[in-house]
Amino acid sequence: MAERTVKIASSSGLHARPAAIFSKAAGEQPAQVTIEKVGGNPVQASSILMLMTLGAGHGEEVTLRAEGEGAEESVAALAALLEKDLDADA
Repeated sequence: MAERTVKIASSSGLHARPAAIFSKAAGEQPAQVTIEKVGGNPVQASSILMLMTLGAGHGEEVTLRAEGEGAEESVAALAALLEKDLDADA
């Protein structure tokens, strides 16, 4: 299992545009990836609706987890996205 904890860099957190970009990228990964806030329940990273329910804001930490083929690469790619301000990439 691949796992990484990262801080959300987007100024609006995982809301609206950043959530759409992130969920699309998660759906394109070879491994199924989940995301969760500390003390929360994991949700599918590819579901924009589930991402919005996380309520993950700017500077908060989330944990990405994936299993199976391509798990490490999937987690690394998605972690890199979260570490960028997706609001600024218009």
